[in-house]
Amino acid sequence: MPARDPLSLITEAFTSLLFGRTETTRLPVRTSTGQAQAVYLPTAAPGLGDSGVIIGREVYSGKGYIYDPFQLYGQQLPAPHWLVLGESGNGKSALEKTYVLRQLRFRDRQVVVLDAQGEDGVGEWNLVAQQLGITPIRLDPMAALDGTVRLNPLDPAITTTGQLALLRTIIEVALGRGLDERSGFALKVAHAYVNKAAAESPQRRQPILTDIVERLRHPLPESADAMNVALEDVRAWGLDVALVLDRLVDGDLRGMFDGPTTVGIDLDAPLIVFDLSHIDRNSIAMPILMAIVGVWLEHTWIRPDRKKRIFLVEEAWHIINSPSVAQLFQRLLKFGRRLGLSFVAVVHHLSDVVDGAAAKEAAAILKMASTRTIYAQKSDEARATGQVLGLPRWAVEIIPTLTPGMAVWDVNGNVQVVKHLVTESERPLVFTDRAMTESSAQRDALAQGPAALEAGSGDENPLGLADPFEAETEERVISFEKRQGVG
Repeated sequence: MPARDPLSLITEAFTSLLFGRTETTRLPVRTSTGQAQAVYLPTAAPGLGDSGVIIGREVYSGKGYIYDPFQLYGQQLPAPHWLVLGESGNGKSALEKTYVLRQLRFRDRQVVVLDAQGEDGVGEWNLVAQQLGITPIRLDPMAALDGTVRLNPLDPAITTTGQLALLRTIIEVALGRGLDERSGFALKVAHAYVNKAAAESPQRRQPILTDIVERLRHPLPESADAMNVALEDVRAWGLDVALVLDRLVDGDLRGMFDGPTTVGIDLDAPLIVFDLSHIDRNSIAMPILMAIVGVWLEHTWIRPDRKKRIFLVEEAWHIINSPSVAQLFQRLLKFGRRLGLSFVAVVHHLSDVVDGAAAKEAAAILKMASTRTIYAQKSDEARATGQVLGLPRWAVEIIPTLTPGMAVWDVNGNVQVVKHLVTESERPLVFTDRAMTESSAQRDALAQGPAALEAGSGDENPLGLADPFEAETEERVISFEKRQGVG
């Protein structure tokens, strides 16, 4: 034992003389947990405030969890965009639908959903739309032949620059590679001629894809003269482009984009659902469809009218995993903040997008998503997700253990484990596995509408609400009406 400093010994002796012997070891104390709570106060991480949409409750503190990108933007969020991850069956769909329903209680909200999931022959958002009195816009090659909904990539509402960028994207997605300079020139010349001819026609009609295909097949002499090449060369340069666009005009995707935009699409409706569920999700048709719909909405739906807009995309890996489509949406996201747009991308696994051909574009889009919600994943996938998103170690370790309805929320570094809660009135609208869970009586009632399912259950709690907090969520969802101007 080292020798004590003489000065410290003198100081200790003097202190003992004045105050008595000092005791540094406390005696053990037996007490109850109720009394100990006053001594050892509980602690919890700060929430996100009390203004916005109620999601559920924080698992560790029990506090209500409230999230709204429009309320948090500029204070706790640098960008309003949101990424939702997780394997099927863990609650992503329920979260998306209740979030939209609760957002729509605010008067200044509008939502567009690209619904790529099928259920009972229709998109899975059909019940939500039905409840709100909305008719989904169904894009279906077979139905389109009967003269139903069309979206024109050459709609005059889209700028000529936007039209040309969209045409290039469609072709590059279909070809699986970028356009070379010669094919790009042939497309540009055909597009310029078609727009000029349409503008000068007596009817001032909308140019359509058929016009582009026709001009690529039969280029004009002045197109060749401009580049001092033979007319046959220009025709050869545009052949592959014409063949790709012909698929949308006279192939398996015909009827949806080969005519003027359908009149009567209500862009002022609070909810617009594009039903893509009849399209093969594994074909190149899906990213092409999403690109066309996204660009069309960018130029027709998003306006500087001070409304807050939410653009939710199911199966968003179709967007993020294609370099050309990702670039279109990346531009949209960059300008989204100025126009009050929150982009919500829903994917199953992060590996679906970061290991693909569009890794660079995917990284840029992920960087703009300041909010990340991660449902249960396998351990390997959770570690990879945590590494890409920069999650803390404890969050990565807990992801594989999450039960359905629970998720790790990372809101610009504020990481919490949250239990999503669904109200009684929302439950019939958000299920995507009814074929496995509902009774025959519920199926009969559902055929008559969501209200019939609730009224005909004959049970005050037909779906087993066991959480007292959950039973109160219905009132909590609308608790901000007077302060927030909710409709």
